[in-house]
Amino acid sequence: MQNYSRLNLKMTTNDQHYINLAIDGDTAAFEVLVERYKNLVFTLTFRMLKNREEAEEVAQDTFIKVYKSLNSFKGDSKFSTWIYKIAYNKSLDRLKKNKKFINNVAIDAFTESQVRTIDNALDKLEHEERGQAIRDCMALLPGDDGFLLTLYYFEEQSLEDISKSTGLTANHVKVKLFRARKKLATILRDRLNPEIIKYYG
Repeated sequence: MQNYSRLNLKMTTNDQHYINLAIDGDTAAFEVLVERYKNLVFTLTFRMLKNREEAEEVAQDTFIKVYKSLNSFKGDSKFSTWIYKIAYNKSLDRLKKNKKFINNVAIDAFTESQVRTIDNALDKLEHEERGQAIRDCMALLPGDDGFLLTLYYFEEQSLEDISKSTGLTANHVKVKLFRARKKLATILRDRLNPEIIKYYG
């Protein structure tokens, strides 16, 4: 993940260059930004909507909104954070429109240390195996939880960044994120090798 984070940092530093070009009418520059973030935007919308076709539509709507609103991006946060916020709000709008209510995963009485035990076990898995285990289990979570955990595990975003992406207070994000991690831990516990979890407890 460290290499991915360094790549993210490098990408972030020249986003503004392409934003400026796109604002001046350079559509090719905007395409660079779309290519840069389209996979993650789709992942986030899919985490929330649980439907590939709807997720693709909302991801497209997200970039249409991004393009039309480029002038309003002030650089107060990272460009990626701004895009994720638009994707989050677009996904929420679609959920409300469809009146979809996804059953919550039952939460066991996990303590903070028990959740950390699950995290420790995940850390010991090979990078690809760890990522796949999380992705598979996140598919079973309610959409909002999947969105938050994607930013937390795969984007390694801080509470402040996630707060900016969702419009929630940092404290609210912390509470929701912990509850989401507890739900994920409930699912992972049933799927990970019990000996791995026991060893790293």
